[in-house]
Amino acid sequence: MIQATLAFPASQAAVSGATTTTIDDATGFDLGWDHAHHGLVPPAELLLDTTSIGQGWRAGRAVFGRRTLNSNRHTRAWLALRIQAWREGVPFDAQQVNPAYLAQLDTPRCPVRRTPLGGPHGHDDAAVIARLNPRAAYAAGNLVVMSHRAAQARAGLDVLDTLRCGRAAERGGEPVAGLDAGAWWRLATLQACTTPLPFHEAASLPMAVLPPNRVRVLNASQGLQAWLTRLFLAPGWSARTRALAQLLPAHTLRTDFNLFIGALAPRVIEAGTEPLALRHALEDAWLHERVQRRWQHFILSLGEAGTEALLKRAAEAGGAGVRAVCHPWAQATENWGINARIESRGDPMQAPRAPVARRSAFRPARVPATTLGASA
Repeated sequence: MIQATLAFPASQAAVSGATTTTIDDATGFDLGWDHAHHGLVPPAELLLDTTSIGQGWRAGRAVFGRRTLNSNRHTRAWLALRIQAWREGVPFDAQQVNPAYLAQLDTPRCPVRRTPLGGPHGHDDAAVIARLNPRAAYAAGNLVVMSHRAAQARAGLDVLDTLRCGRAAERGGEPVAGLDAGAWWRLATLQACTTPLPFHEAASLPMAVLPPNRVRVLNASQGLQAWLTRLFLAPGWSARTRALAQLLPAHTLRTDFNLFIGALAPRVIEAGTEPLALRHALEDAWLHERVQRRWQHFILSLGEAGTEALLKRAAEAGGAGVRAVCHPWAQATENWGINARIESRGDPMQAPRAPVARRSAFRPARVPATTLGASA
C-alpha cells in the first residue's frame, strides 16, 4: 500500500476550538467538503462563513447538491474523529484511517473495563475512539475503541502514569479515577504496545489485555506475549506450544519456556472453553506473580535479538486461528509523527509483585512491530 505523510497545519483557532479560521486552513476546508460529499452537516458552530469548515461545506454543497455518497455510522465517526484531530492540532492520517478502517476497530466490550459498550455520547459506557500513544498522530495502529470512562481516566497520562495508578489501586484496594487495579493494568498494557520502550522494561510488563484488532505492537517482547496468549484460545494449544518450543535455539531456553507454559496452563484449564471467560482468564493470569516471574526469566534469557527472531519464525510458521504481520519499524510507525526513541523516564516499569528486570540493550532501528488478528 502506498503511504504518504500528511501534514495538517493547525491554526490557533482550531486548537482552541474557536469558530474563526484562516482561509489557508486547507484541512478544515477539506473536512467541510467531505461532509457535503457524504450529505452530512458539520457541527453548527463550525458552519459560520468565517470558518474553513463552513466554507468547504458550502463549496461542496454547490458542487455535489443531492449527488452525495452513502454514509453510515463509521462515516460519521470518521468525520467526527477528523474534526477532533483538527481542533487539537494533531496530525490525522486520512489515507489509511477511513470509514472501512474504523469498522475494523469495532468491539462489543471495552478492553479496559470489560463492560459492554453502548449508550449516548458522554455516558460512561459510550464507545469512543482514542489514541493509545498520545504523542503520536491519529494513525493506523494507534487507535482503539474503549469506553468513555476509560478514555477520561487516562486523559493526559503516559505509560508510566498508568502503571503508577495501577500500583496505587492495587495497594489501596480501591478504584483510582473510577478504574480498579485490573483496568489500570489493562490500560497500561495497551498504551505500552504503541510506545517504544527499552527491552527490559517492555519485558517486565504483563499482557493484561490482548491487543485489539489493528493495534500495532511496537515492542517485540509484547508481540511475543500476545502471540503466545492467542495460542491458548483454541483447542490444541499443547501441541502448538510444543511446536513453538522447537523453534527455540537452545535446550535451556526450551526448559525456561516449558516452565512458563506450566505456570500459565493451569489457569487455562480452570477457565473452561467459553471464549470470553477463557480470554479474560488468560489476561488475568499474566498478573499472577508466578506466571510473570517465569515469563521474565524466559524472555530475558532469550534476549531482544532472540525475541525478534522467534517472533518472525512463529509468524512465518503460523498458528491455529492466529495471524501476525511483522512490520519494519519505519513502516509500522509511518505517519505517526514519532521517532524510534525510548519512552522511558528512568522509573522501573515493574509489573505487579514481579522482580525488577535486568537491563538489556535497545536497538530501535531494527525492532519490528507486530499486528495480530484472527486468521481469515
